[in-house]
Amino acid sequence: MSRFLAEKYQGMEPYTPGEQPQDRKYIKLNTNESPYPPSPKVIEAINAEEVSKLRLYPDPEAKLLVQAMAKHYGLLPSQVMVGNGSDEILAFCYMAFGQKGICYPSISYGFYPVFSEIFGVKGQAIPLKEDFTICIDDYKNVGKSIVIANPNAPTGICLTLEQIEEILQANPNDVVMIDEAYVDFGAVSALPLLEKYDNLMIIQTFSKSRSLAGGRLGFAFASEELIEDLNKMKFSFNPYNINRLTMLAGVAAIEDQAYFEQCSARIQKTRAYTTQALQALGFTVLPSMANFIFAKPSAISGTEYFTRLRQAGVLVRHWNKPLIEDYVRITIGSEEEMEALVQITKEILQV
Repeated sequence: MSRFLAEKYQGMEPYTPGEQPQDRKYIKLNTNESPYPPSPKVIEAINAEEVSKLRLYPDPEAKLLVQAMAKHYGLLPSQVMVGNGSDEILAFCYMAFGQKGICYPSISYGFYPVFSEIFGVKGQAIPLKEDFTICIDDYKNVGKSIVIANPNAPTGICLTLEQIEEILQANPNDVVMIDEAYVDFGAVSALPLLEKYDNLMIIQTFSKSRSLAGGRLGFAFASEELIEDLNKMKFSFNPYNINRLTMLAGVAAIEDQAYFEQCSARIQKTRAYTTQALQALGFTVLPSMANFIFAKPSAISGTEYFTRLRQAGVLVRHWNKPLIEDYVRITIGSEEEMEALVQITKEILQV
């Protein structure tokens, strides 16, 4: 680091994204990307004429995109906010609602504690239960904002709508953020609760189920007042946060519901196949409602399994941390990719 870096950041440990290697071709199952391309309508929307308009700033209010999403989800445009990926929206939430602190699961998305540090928010990591589930009683009357990934990452385990409502009811004076990055793979969204709770913030993304990870597009649903708060953060930081082409891609993707449902169903089917195949090989696989599984081999350590998969040309995610060091997170790829994973795993285990 340089001698100019602010002292408060010198000891900060930044978020570590999944590697994007360039040295060889891998079966890439480490960053929860979709194995399928964006909707064909997205390709049609981003044409030469639209590319030529990149010389102009985009609409800072992203009106067409916000209106399309409001229509699709049955909301008012004033209840929708879009961001440069869901990470940006989470950052705005920390800025806007972190004055009393924010609590989150101890095993969850790695950005939660990083945002706490960078924004000077007092973060509280709440341990999971032994089975990696969230104890909702630990989130009642906490006196601070709450952020919970549902389904959780990297476990893939989700809360029920009734459990989320209990947390909302127990914290009427604090914002409860439900990070639904993976909700479209079998979980239930908290959207039906939006009319009842003005402290609910729902955050989603186009990166996973709509195959736009490279487009960087996230969105939030909340009361008009909470969305107004987020927009105050946005317009004070980066008013042109969504580029022209991403706006077009978002509108096209949200309107192609049939393609979205087809891809989501394929991933869920492939997830079931992969889970069953690994369990047959002696793996412990947590019950996932996401586009990944969290799996622990019985014959070798998680570190060895991760290393040998990489040597064989398969990338998965591994954390050398207490409680989860023997697990790997495996993104659900195409049918062919997951069949290859299972075969390579058999070779590693010599079965």
